[in-house]
Amino acid sequence: MKSIRRLFSLAALSLAFGVPAHADEAAASPQPLAEAAADARDEALGQEVYELLLAEVALQRGDTGLAVQAYADLALRTRDPRVMERAVEVAGFARRFDVALEIARLWLDAEPASQRAQKMLTSVLIMNESFDELAPHLVRMLESDKEALPGNLLGLNRLFARTPNRAAVFRLIDAVCRPFFGLAEAHYAVALAASGVGLDERARQEIGRALELRPEWEMAAMLHTQVLMRTSRDEAIDFMDKFLEDNPGAQQARLLFARVLVGENRYADARRQFDRLLQDSPDSPEILYSVAMLALQFDDKALAETHLKRFIALDNAPERSAAYYFLGQIAEDDERIDEAMSRYAAVVSGEHYLAARARQARLLAVQGKIDEGRELLRNAKTSRPEERIRLLIAEAALLREAGRVQEAFDFLEQRLAENPGQSELLYETALLAERLDRTDLMEDRLRRLIDLRPDQPQAYNALGYAYADRNERLPEARRLIEKALSLSPDDAAILDSMGWVLFRQGDLPAALSYLERSYDKREDPEIAAHLGEVLWRLGRQEDARRLLQEAQKKFPPNEVLSETVRRLVP
Repeated sequence: MKSIRRLFSLAALSLAFGVPAHADEAAASPQPLAEAAADARDEALGQEVYELLLAEVALQRGDTGLAVQAYADLALRTRDPRVMERAVEVAGFARRFDVALEIARLWLDAEPASQRAQKMLTSVLIMNESFDELAPHLVRMLESDKEALPGNLLGLNRLFARTPNRAAVFRLIDAVCRPFFGLAEAHYAVALAASGVGLDERARQEIGRALELRPEWEMAAMLHTQVLMRTSRDEAIDFMDKFLEDNPGAQQARLLFARVLVGENRYADARRQFDRLLQDSPDSPEILYSVAMLALQFDDKALAETHLKRFIALDNAPERSAAYYFLGQIAEDDERIDEAMSRYAAVVSGEHYLAARARQARLLAVQGKIDEGRELLRNAKTSRPEERIRLLIAEAALLREAGRVQEAFDFLEQRLAENPGQSELLYETALLAERLDRTDLMEDRLRRLIDLRPDQPQAYNALGYAYADRNERLPEARRLIEKALSLSPDDAAILDSMGWVLFRQGDLPAALSYLERSYDKREDPEIAAHLGEVLWRLGRQEDARRLLQEAQKKFPPNEVLSETVRRLVP
């Protein structure tokens, strides 16, 4: 859209309306009829100039209603294409799509051969979601530029990326593309729209046809793989394996294939694909980073560190903060504390920024520098209130882990007094209250949180687990944990709680099932302790002993795990 601040000059107005800008450019006539006509024309022009200036000044002052009305009146009266174009722009800017549509139709009627008018009407129809009227206009636009037709077909779905009615979008794209079937891009566009609305069989048919027309087309092969993954993962893997055999240089497809294999836990196969990618493109930032992430999943920290360091050394590497964060984790796990601190300090933006600051602060606290750690957290950059809350909770965690539980509670309690309905602070103070044996306060806070956030699982789980851990009110504990599980069925902590309450109720086989699922999802010292306890009670003492001893080596000292080992393992 042109700048809404633009004002038309008198000269431009004169050109627009076919009137000379200066009186001496007009042929003078002494005849009264000619003089009367000139006066009328000048009067009309003066009115139009006034309305035009009125509309533009209204826009500058934010009065879009007046601007739209003035431009619409002017467009209807003058039928001038430039005025109508501006009227459509202003109405669109004001989100008066009904007015924009009326003027755009008027403009195309006045200039049926104008591609600009056709594009403007099409844009307004898209914004107005007038799909029934839109199809023929889109077809005409596509036909008007044969050279750009393939690319324009591929861009069709992007036109409707924010349209919530995906079924209507599919029907429209299907209708628009039919005249162009025979072009691979038309079939691709329909397949993409069908996939977006869950019509997997139609998507398979169309993307299959696109690949028949262009067998080497990498983008189509990737969409075909994604569609196949919904119904048959094995078929998708077989297809991509064959495609890459025929098209070994298709790097994006190979990268997708490697990620699919990782998702299927076929790490060795995925690694072969990543090795091939590195062989072909040793300095690709995307490939280096992906291989490093795969190595972390393998728990091959040395390989991950090698590729992450290569990644951050590249001149064309994108945002490096994530790589620095993972390098910091690797160094921390290897107890290279100074290096870990340096890597975390290099995380200056992105999704890992707050986590990096929290890890830095924790490392300082472990060295006895709690005040420095707290200062680091207080100086961290935040742009949203919820980020500041995360930092407050991290600061309290430093105090709690140092055994200063009362101080941590008092610190968060003060913040909660400033913001009584803040759910994260309610939750954290409830957990700290339990550590201080203030169970009534813990229960009150968690029940209040359930009232405030009935669709969030954490409070249900925390209260249910507290009852189960104290071996009291077990039926109620189980109901609370079941509610949490219904809200978040794959959460490792909730699965652990469910296993623990079942253990307390004496259902050891069911408890084992939940705890094994929990530990598979997240290796955690307390989950390991619970799982070891259940294994021991089931008579699998050797399995329990091995699990607990491995957990002790893997995790820092943990009170629950240490107590379980003391009781069970001689």
